[in-house]
Amino acid sequence: MRYDWTPLWRSTIGFDRLFDVLDEVQRTSEETYPPYNIERTGEDRFQISVALAGFTPEEVALTVEQNVLTLEGRKPAEQQERQFLHRGISARSFKRQFTLADHVEVKGARFENGLLIIDLVREIPEAMKPRRIAINEARAQAAPQIEAKAA
Repeated sequence: MRYDWTPLWRSTIGFDRLFDVLDEVQRTSEETYPPYNIERTGEDRFQISVALAGFTPEEVALTVEQNVLTLEGRKPAEQQERQFLHRGISARSFKRQFTLADHVEVKGARFENGLLIIDLVREIPEAMKPRRIAINEARAQAAPQIEAKAA
């Protein structure tokens, strides 16, 4: 089931990126290949593990553009004809996208035991971090003294 965001478009301003993300989530929730996990490994650290049995690093491309992490796998056409009695390991090409929050950066990726592991870190710039403002105590200012001069 897909939700129609049109009524919200008519009464909101500046939320188009949010609606785009929600629409993308609706579209990609129907895709199940390749299987993946997303886990939090620390307060500002995340890891995506994607099961890529049968793929080599050369057959996989990982790109980041405008807060969208794109993972693509391309399997070359098989040169020799193979006869499978049962084919349970998929070898099809795929494209999966993950929308990243602001300030989430990909720190690295590696193949490990048939899994592509992608490390992500949220690095908030110093200027955007909350900071404590010192509150100074009000000091009574001395009243200006008037000098009396004899006339």
